[in-house]
Amino acid sequence: MNNHNTATPRRISVSIRDVQFGEGVTVIEPSNLYECHIGDHAFIGPFVEVQRGVVIGKRTRIQSHTFVCELVTIGDDCFIGHGVMFINDLFSSGCPATDPSAWKPTRLGHRVSVGSNATILPVSICDNVVIGAGALVTKDIEIPGIYVGNPANLLRGF
Repeated sequence: MNNHNTATPRRISVSIRDVQFGEGVTVIEPSNLYECHIGDHAFIGPFVEVQRGVVIGKRTRIQSHTFVCELVTIGDDCFIGHGVMFINDLFSSGCPATDPSAWKPTRLGHRVSVGSNATILPVSICDNVVIGAGALVTKDIEIPGIYVGNPANLLRGF
């Protein structure tokens, strides 16, 4: 007896739709970008998802395999490394929020560099910050400098 399910799944294709692009933007496909704003001369690498309402500043580079969820704003002249994950749901009730009003915003200032495989929880990060590779940012960063570790802490200021 064959127990394989023969149902057809609902398929949603990767797409670029309803995006406000600035001048000179480069997008490497496949990427999934929708209902967001990408500033002038920005770069979006392959296998990147940028969700609705996200704002990406001028001359910002987002490398491959990065996920930028709703409620994220990234300033001008930023660098987002490979595999960076932005989080907007803190699982405050112990499970994923079914109501998007429970999600929290994230804001990166200008000239922020985020190393590969870092995770950024809903925080505010000031201008002129470097987040080390693999770091977990759990609270606001208000002092320019280099932050590393889990949780991310100031290694040294500028």
